[in-house]
Amino acid sequence: MKKVTVYLVALFTILSLQSFGQVVDNKIFVNPNTGSDSNKGTKESPLKSLSEAAKRVSAAEGEGAIGVFLAAGVYGMSETADFNPKKWKFTKANRLTIRAEILPDDANWTPAEMPIMISTMPFSVEKNDKGELTGGQNFGIMIQNSHATIQGLRILGEPVHENPSKGVLVRNYPIMWEGKNLEDFRVSQCLFLGNKYALPNHLGILANGKEQEIDHCVFYGVKDALVLWNSPATNSSMHHNLVIDSYGGIVWTWSATPDFKFYNNVISNGNVLWMLNKDEKDSYTIENSVIVGYNSFVNKGGGPQGFGEKASDDKLKLGKDVILKKEGKLEVIEDQTSKYFLHIKAGTLGSNLGAGLFMK
Repeated sequence: MKKVTVYLVALFTILSLQSFGQVVDNKIFVNPNTGSDSNKGTKESPLKSLSEAAKRVSAAEGEGAIGVFLAAGVYGMSETADFNPKKWKFTKANRLTIRAEILPDDANWTPAEMPIMISTMPFSVEKNDKGELTGGQNFGIMIQNSHATIQGLRILGEPVHENPSKGVLVRNYPIMWEGKNLEDFRVSQCLFLGNKYALPNHLGILANGKEQEIDHCVFYGVKDALVLWNSPATNSSMHHNLVIDSYGGIVWTWSATPDFKFYNNVISNGNVLWMLNKDEKDSYTIENSVIVGYNSFVNKGGGPQGFGEKASDDKLKLGKDVILKKEGKLEVIEDQTSKYFLHIKAGTLGSNLGAGLFMK
């Protein structure tokens, strides 16, 4: 009888261990308060970190949709959450989705329910050709596959001194989409929040690929909102976003093709509205948007440590229903108890375009 009991216990232990490291029912649940990275990753037994969820997705073999669900709480990211599934097949219909358990359009959602992502990881060291230190960088969420969505997260930068000395820049990239021949990437209903001095959020989204869609996000106090770079970003769009107090360049279309769609965006108090590649060869159109307060309309060139030089204003064409004002700022709700915290005040300029976290 004792031998049978020992055998059953051993068998149960083996089966339990085999379930660890796997994606159960194509879903992974993460909870920074009650989870453990040795758990199964189910709703009842969640993981603790997004980086562990990334490791399990990257190790998975098969096909179909995978959902990673983040509970409310603070996620201190001590390492990059690197999603790099080489043996799993995603499609446009069956995609990788990294999302909050409760989304902004859910009836019981409040701003306090958003999972908070904050980087606490070290930076890689960068040097120039002379071996001189020029800075460092790190990445929060790294997506290296096609057909992926990030939705409903509150994404902060990193508490770091961004310019420790002249010519040296230390920067955090919260979301990076990087790889060869990538397509179909969406970031939706996310709040990117930063402070130039206390919590610099250098660049919300750095993306390389085609069919990029950035929609219903809020970028508040972020240096740069979106950089499309490297391979041609065909069939891409940025719409229904709210960008407030950007101290860098709001949108960088270095790799965007002229079919890039920019509409129903609301921008207040920005530095440079638009950054073109240095060759300044392509033109873009702004539709149905409100832009109030900016230092420069369109520049070309630039990089992590600068914003290039002024480009020709006619490279940005104003389509229908665009309001453009060089001076001024829009009215923003600063009441943290309001569902519409950090959104444009109802009935004021820009509030009618649907820009912000809500789709309904």
